[in-house]
Order: sequence, then structure tokens, then C-alpha cells
Amino acid sequence: MSDDFWQRPDVQTAITHGEFGRLSLLVRQRSGLRQSDMAVRTGLSQGFLSQLEQGRRRLTRLDSVAAFLAGLGTPDGLIPSPLREHTAVLSSPPRSAAPLGELTVRAGVSHGDSDMRDISTNAALQGLRFAEEMATTNVTDLEVADLEATIARLAKEYVHTPVRRLFKEMVVTRDRLFHLLKGRQFLRQTQALYLLAGVSSLLLAHASQNLGDEEAALAQLQTAWTLAEHTDSDDLRAWVKGTVALIAEWSTEQHTALEYTQHALQFATTGETRARIAAIEARTAARLGNRGRALRALDELRRARESGAEGRAGLQRFGGILTFPEAKQEYYIGGTYILLGEYDLAEQHSARALHLYEHGPAADRSYGDEALARLNIATGHIATGEAEGAQEHLRTLFELPQEQRIKQLDDAMRGVAALLTGPRWAGSPLARSLADEARTYSSSGTRTKAIGP
Repeated sequence: MSDDFWQRPDVQTAITHGEFGRLSLLVRQRSGLRQSDMAVRTGLSQGFLSQLEQGRRRLTRLDSVAAFLAGLGTPDGLIPSPLREHTAVLSSPPRSAAPLGELTVRAGVSHGDSDMRDISTNAALQGLRFAEEMATTNVTDLEVADLEATIARLAKEYVHTPVRRLFKEMVVTRDRLFHLLKGRQFLRQTQALYLLAGVSSLLLAHASQNLGDEEAALAQLQTAWTLAEHTDSDDLRAWVKGTVALIAEWSTEQHTALEYTQHALQFATTGETRARIAAIEARTAARLGNRGRALRALDELRRARESGAEGRAGLQRFGGILTFPEAKQEYYIGGTYILLGEYDLAEQHSARALHLYEHGPAADRSYGDEALARLNIATGHIATGEAEGAQEHLRTLFELPQEQRIKQLDDAMRGVAALLTGPRWAGSPLARSLADEARTYSSSGTRTKAIGP
């Protein structure tokens, strides 16, 4: 390279600040050398040189830096003095090649300047080698961003796409995150991967629950909790505990569900998360016949809703199933009032949920919640002696494609069948017909599991 090239301010700045990837690009732009040519000159692999120029790798070892600069033909006057002083030592090290411990264990021996120079050089080399190892990463920031976008897409599609269509991609994405976490990344990347892996496990827990495999759902939640601990994410902790409560609510362990809602509340950081926890508590308390607690929880839900205008924070930024919008809140309120026997209020809020889903963005429609809200309305009509009013909503549910029938519908349909076979309906052919269809209603490919403690 000509002298005028080395006098350029951008070239000298790159050398002074150790921006060797930038320096390599400047040399190649001026000389027309290919990366393969530059690799031969500097003693680096082409792959390493490519990552160096992209800013994904760094040169930190003194001997590697010295060899790199020498390969470029850098004038001695531009090479930093520490490198000039140590080039001979690095290229043909004498005693400094020994481990640092071997040079420092001679307690009581007075070291001369030469020995101390060796110790200093060796300590610097060991530090730089360690730094070089720590500077390696098996993932780029772009890959992390791409994984986050994939999980956000899955969370959004979850609410309106049959879970069987998404399950395999959920598993593949989660496994990709696990594979990356077994390698080495920068600390900020590791933290991001832990959170994404936790969110991915949370999605799989919801999917497993909807498929009727509660044991698998609880195992996924245990994994998500461990990852929440690693990333120290309170919002992920709150969602995990809330989902455990949700699973327990649909089982025979409602008292346990109430305990988990209190655990979840300790970690809730946003109004939307608090609203979700309050909704689960309200419906669970209503199942247990605790009217006072159910109504207090509904009041808390409304307060949380009013304070939830802070925007999508925490896990809510992923969207979809990881949000608790007004339509979903109305569905839970309607379900709580059904269990409390307040059928007019139940129909009012359930109908509001259906309206919000039907007139909102198509991507936000939750076929599972819509079906259960419709079932709330049908249940209210049956409880008040209006089989004809229930028929319209039940027919819609009976005609749902198998892949849109979540496990919770099976449980609720059994309750409907029991209501329609009560004494008041003994002489009703319509009630008998609806009861028969409700009794045989099932979601395809689901299994009933006993919930753990």
C-alpha cells in the first residue's frame, strides 16, 4: 500500500482504536484484494476474517494483532508501541510461554526487570485469550430478533389458528432456543434467549392444556418457571403462575388455583397481567361458591383494566395469547356470573365479548374464547327455561370443525348435558335432542389427565 493510504485519517483511526475489521475493509477496497487473499496475508481463516469485517468477531490476542498488521504491511510508525515491544516475544516467546503460576510461585525470590516483563506479558496474553474466548457467540443479534419475531407470530396466530397446526413449529422454535443456550453468547444475548425460551415453553403449556394433556402442560410450565428465574422476569413468573392457576381451575383443584392466583399477583407488573389474574380468581371463586371473593376479584379486574393504559409492556408485547384484551375480560366476567347464577349479567358480558371479537381485527379473534362465551349464553338460557334460546348457540358449537374444539369445551358440554336432563326438561324433545348431542360432543385427539399437586 502507498504511503498516502497509511496517512489517511480513517486508516490511522482504525489502527489506533483497534478497529481491525474496518481496517481490513479499507485495505481491500483500496487494493482490490479478495477476502481469501487477505486471509493468506494475515494468517487468519477466511471465515474469521469475514466475521471480523462484519463486527461479529474481534482480534484480541497480541500475537494475532501483530501478525495481522504485519500481513497488511503496516508501517512500524503506526503500530502501537506495546505491539512493537512485544512482537519478538510473541513470535518467539522465551520464558513467558510458561504458565503464569510457574513464574509466580517462587515465593521469596526477588524478580528482576526481565522476569517481571515476562510475567506482565504472559498475564496480558492470558487475559486477552480469555477475552477472545468470551467474545465468541453462537448467535447474532439478528438471529435473536428473528426468534423473537417468530414467537410473537406464533402467539398472535394461536388465538385464531387450530393449535395442531402450530404445535410442531412451537416445538422446533423452543428446541432451537435450547440448542443455542447450550453454547456461548454475550450476556445480553443469553438473557434474551432465556426469556424467549421461557415464553416458548409457556406457549407450549397453553397448547398442551388445550389438547387435553395437563401433565405435559404442567411440565412445560415448570420449565418456563426455571427460565423465568434465570432471566429474572417477573412478568414471565406472573404468567406462569397464572397459567398454573388456570389449569387447576379446570380440574378438581380449585382451591389450589386460588393459591396460585395470589402467588401470581406478587409478580404482576402491568395492569393487563393483573386483570388476567383477577379474572382467573373470580371465576375460580365462583366455581367454589365463594360469591364474595368472586365479586371482589371482579372489582379488582375492573380496577386493573382502568390502570392498564400503560401500553403493551412485559410479555404483552408478543401479542395474541399473551395479552388479555377487553374481549377476553368480558368473556371471563360472563363466565363468572354464569357460575354465580346471575344469568342476565352473564349474557350481557358474554354477548359483549362476542361483539368485540366479531367486530375487532380478524387476527385477534379467539375461536376458543368465542365458543366458550357462546356456551355461557346457552347455559344461561337453559338455566332460565329457554331451550329455544339456547338452541341457536349450541348449534353453532355443534358445527364447529373438530380442530377448533378445545378440551375445555368437552368439560363444559358435559355440564350442559346434565342441565338438559334435569326434571324440568323431562317432557321436552328439544332438550333431549340437545342433551344427546352435548353428551357425545368431543374434541378430537385429546386425553384427560389428572392434574398434579
